[in-house]
Amino acid sequence: MARVGTRPENRHQARFLRILRDSGPQSRAELGDAVELSKSKVAIEVERLAELGFVDVVGLAASRGGRRSQMVALSQNLRFVGVDIGATSIDVAVLDGELNLLGQDRAETDVRLGPGPVLDQATDLVAKVRAELDGTITGVGVGVPGPVSQAEGALVAPPIMPGWSRFPIRDVLGAALGAPVMVDNDVNVMALGELHAGTARSVRDLLFVKIGTGIGCGIVVGGEIYRGVNGSAGDIGHIQVDGHGPVCACGNTGCLEAAFGGAALARDAEAAARSGRSDWLAERLLAGNPLSARDVGAAADAGDPVSLALVRDGGTRIGKVLASLVSFFNPGLVVIGGGVAGLGHPLLAEIRSVVYRRSLPLATGNLPIVLSELGGTAGVVGAGRLISDSVFATN
Repeated sequence: MARVGTRPENRHQARFLRILRDSGPQSRAELGDAVELSKSKVAIEVERLAELGFVDVVGLAASRGGRRSQMVALSQNLRFVGVDIGATSIDVAVLDGELNLLGQDRAETDVRLGPGPVLDQATDLVAKVRAELDGTITGVGVGVPGPVSQAEGALVAPPIMPGWSRFPIRDVLGAALGAPVMVDNDVNVMALGELHAGTARSVRDLLFVKIGTGIGCGIVVGGEIYRGVNGSAGDIGHIQVDGHGPVCACGNTGCLEAAFGGAALARDAEAAARSGRSDWLAERLLAGNPLSARDVGAAADAGDPVSLALVRDGGTRIGKVLASLVSFFNPGLVVIGGGVAGLGHPLLAEIRSVVYRRSLPLATGNLPIVLSELGGTAGVVGAGRLISDSVFATN
């Protein structure tokens, strides 16, 4: 088993580990072909990775016309933990070296409680999942709903997270879990999940748009997350879409997030219920349950015209912002995820219609705009990818 804090010793070893993570077991000959190393050099590097606890030799490959090559796989003892902290929930998963899910759990939370209670809750969830599995944690990846300084491993002035600014998440969780920790914005983490296991596996340039309590965009350039100079790239939720719109949590007026984030949709649904414009939503509200995006989706599916209008209006707003991004960035794929994306194809259809209509044909002629296939696992898989990228790298 790889010792905590251990890393590959050179770029060839690091490359081998990433190939084995992304493509599964490989023969020594295949590894040598991938990095253009001699058989003897590959043998030395693989042997050293085995000594460090990163890989196992798992048999012999099919013959390529000579002596059969040994098959190499990531150690079965490698364990990565993915933690996806949202505004109202925490998802935790333990993954193997290839980032396959071994165990997962989820709990409701409220990030407004502050970092202490929420991180304690996350730690307890990790302990609960780990109790059912063997192995020591190799590393922990964490996604959080706000702008993250990579240098500090901490949030910086997150609009919906009072008390979290510059709290040392990386150091606190690292001490609690006894493993290296990496922290990033939740949308970047979800984009990494899509790159590893979703629709985007074969795409090098894409946008991942999360529509949840907040709205954000993960930008992938050349197969890598683009974070900008300080880590705040992709914060599209605070682009103004209505100069006379509601006040946003960031303090500005008419932000996209304030117009069509999860909280905004719940607000507008409740207003429609209380005003009597939607009998369906009014009946749901009278049942004593707070309204949510899920209720709006159910009402739209049932043919409620007010809920359909809310979905279409939100899709139009998202589409207008995306159309500008598509014209500017010219991605090969746009993936829509997050809780509000559960509104499904009525929302997607409106977004597509606006983007395809408002962007130039050269940018949209071969541009798929799709819903995430990973759903609730994008964040935890992406968090695992985040920390494995760090562990599978030289110091």
